Amino acid sequence: MGNVVLQGVRKRYGAAEVIRGIDLEVQDGEFMVFVGPSGCGKSTTLRMIAGLEEISQGDILIDGVRANDLHPADRGAAMVFQSYALYPHMTVAENMGFSLRMAGVSKQERQNQVGRIAEVLRMSELLARYPKELSGGQRQRVAIGRAIVRKPKVFLFDEPLSNLDAALRVDMRVELARLHKELGTTMIYVTHDQVEAMTLGNRIAVFNQGLIEQVGAPLQLYNRPANTFVATFIGAPKINLIPQPTDGASAAHRALWAVLGGAELGHALHIGVRPEHLQVSSDGSGVSTTIALAEHLGDASILHVRVEGVTELLKVKVSAERSQFQGGQTVALSADRSWVLAFDGSGQRI
Repeated sequence: MGNVVLQGVRKRYGAAEVIRGIDLEVQDGEFMVFVGPSGCGKSTTLRMIAGLEEISQGDILIDGVRANDLHPADRGAAMVFQSYALYPHMTVAENMGFSLRMAGVSKQERQNQVGRIAEVLRMSELLARYPKELSGGQRQRVAIGRAIVRKPKVFLFDEPLSNLDAALRVDMRVELARLHKELGTTMIYVTHDQVEAMTLGNRIAVFNQGLIEQVGAPLQLYNRPANTFVATFIGAPKINLIPQPTDGASAAHRALWAVLGGAELGHALHIGVRPEHLQVSSDGSGVSTTIALAEHLGDASILHVRVEGVTELLKVKVSAERSQFQGGQTVALSADRSWVLAFDGSGQRI
C-alpha cells in the first residue's frame, strides 16, 4: 500500500507562507508528478511528505496513518535526490545495501536483495565499482536502487534527472517508466520540466506560488487547462494567447479574433490556441500574416508569424511535408475552431 493524502497542508518560514493550503490524494500505485516553475513549492511539499520539512498546518496521511510527527525513517517513504548522495568510499553494492546493514540484515541476505535489485535495474556488472567510476546515469540508478532495496510504500523523486544530459534524460525516463510498471509502487516525482511530467505521470499536479492550480491526466491538462497559467506552462511550444481586440485594435487583430470564433465565445478576454491547431497557407483564406522566423526541426517546423496589432508573435507548428515556408513570406492564417480555448478576465477557462 502507498496511499498519500494531503489535507490543508501549509508551510511557513517566519511570516512567509510558501505552501498556502494544499489538498491532494495520491492513489496506491500511482505515478504522480509535481510540476511547476522554480520556487513554486513542489520540492517543499515533497520534503514535507518525506518528513524532511515540518508542516506548519494541516495533515499528511500515509496509508491512513497521520505522518506529521513520524520520523522520516518510519514513514515508509524513500527519497531519491538530485545530487545522488552516494558514499564515495563504498562500492555500488555497499551503497545499495547500506540501509539494510543499518537495520541489522545479515550479509548474505543483503547480498541477495542487492543482487535482485541490481538485476531489475540492469546494473549487476557495476556492483563492485565505486561512484567515481560511474557515469551520471549509472550513479542515478544506484541512488534509485538504494531506495528500492528498502521496499518503501512510496518513492519520492526530487528532480533526479536534472544533472544528466538531454539524451541520457530520455533514456532514464524510459527506465523510470519501466521500473514503475514492474514494481507497482506509488511514485511522486518533482520536476520543472513539463516534457518529463507529460511522459511519466499518470496524473500531474501543476504548482504555482504555493498552490495547486490543477490536477489531472497529461492530455486533460493539455487539452482542457483550468486557466491561463496551466495552459501556458503545459505544452512546448507554448500555447498562443490572443487578447480580445479593443476599440483601437487593428483590422488584422479584429479579423484574427473573428477567425478564431471570438464573437461566439461570450465574455472571453483571451483566446488560446495551440501551435498545431493553427494553419497557414500561401493561397488560402484567412488572416494575412508575415512569417518573422521559421525554425526547421526536421520532423516539423515552428513558424513565428506576425499579425499587425498583436504584440506577441504567434507560433504555428507544421509538418515536415509543409516545411517549405520561410521567414519574410506572407501567408494566410486560419485555425481549427474545435480546439480553441476561451479564458475570462480572471484567467479561468470558460
